[in-house]
Amino acid sequence: MNVQVVCTRSCSHRPNLERELQDLGVPYEVVFIEEAPELAERLGIRHSPNIVVDGRLMYSGQPTESELRRLVAESGAGS
Repeated sequence: MNVQVVCTRSCSHRPNLERELQDLGVPYEVVFIEEAPELAERLGIRHSPNIVVDGRLMYSGQPTESELRRLVAESGAGS
């Protein structure tokens, strides 16, 4: 499973989101919209941060801890 945190360089939520993903054991990569505008356009991203899983936009905006835990449980991302 490929998990991406898609955000702007100035996103103030990114550090917290990264910490939560790390705590849950989810491998991820950070993609900055400034460097991948085509991804933002293709997925219709207009806010930051976003979580993209296997090319699908799963969360737009900061997900709650329970939403992240549900994502991990449903996908097996932390296994």
